[in-house]
Amino acid sequence: MKRVKYILALSLAVVIIACESRTYEEISENKPIILPVKYTTDIKPIIDNNCIGCHSAGSFKPLATYDQVKSNIDGILDRIQRPNGDPEKMPKGGSLSATQINIFIKWKADGLTEN
Repeated sequence: MKRVKYILALSLAVVIIACESRTYEEISENKPIILPVKYTTDIKPIIDNNCIGCHSAGSFKPLATYDQVKSNIDGILDRIQRPNGDPEKMPKGGSLSATQINIFIKWKADGLTEN
């Protein structure tokens, strides 16, 4: 009987130790952006890695400069936040991470700062 109690107590201890108490915010990629967002340091790298292949200087709706991205921010936000499967979602063939989308949202809220 003592052996059964010992095994049960040990099992309970293992279960308690194995449980984590992290919040959704701690484990989610969808974290709020706290620091000010700037075009040159935060937005341009995302554009260069995900958008410029189709939206280069000579293309339809170019996003090659600060002014082009700034003037198209509402359309960019609309397209990057569309659900998967929507034919108008950007970037084509993929999706930005929740953090990258939050960076664009915060950049607009911060006043579309360049540097």
